[in-house]
Amino acid sequence: MKRVLVIGPCGAGKSTLSVDLGQRLDLPVHHLDRLHWSPGWVEGDKNELIEQVAAITAGDRWLIDGNYGSTMAERLARADTVVYLDFPIHLCFWRALKRIWTWRGRSRPDMTEGCPERFDLEFLTYILRWNQGPKPRTEAILKGFQGDLVRLKRPRALDDWLANLPRRDRSDLALSGL
Repeated sequence: MKRVLVIGPCGAGKSTLSVDLGQRLDLPVHHLDRLHWSPGWVEGDKNELIEQVAAITAGDRWLIDGNYGSTMAERLARADTVVYLDFPIHLCFWRALKRIWTWRGRSRPDMTEGCPERFDLEFLTYILRWNQGPKPRTEAILKGFQGDLVRLKRPRALDDWLANLPRRDRSDLALSGL
């Protein structure tokens, strides 16, 4: 796993997993939300995001967290692994509400500074409608993916999968010559 995508519904835990995987695999982590949003919740230009993603995916080692359909094909073309958190929407919705409450008024570590967490009905509606729109689009584009697809349906399955991944520390890196 050298070029990894972490995708799934909002609230599934993509960013948390990405940080953990980045450390385990010694990969630089790129959060698409951080690339896309400017302070004050100003949405970035789609073409600029595509250019930023192209620059990242041109590299040999990376982990990218987020869905963003406009960049999915480019990322899939270069990825060797996709980790798909295909969790139940009621769980993702609950986790999103918990995240809003926990981080209210502050920017999360995976988000651009100046984008404080807030209650956003449109965002919560997007999560509730995941299975009717974003999920079918994601499923369709994944059909052509040639790498390793790790689809995890429950948090317990994620825990089991992670338990079988080696955790790299500095001594591992020194021994491998990295």
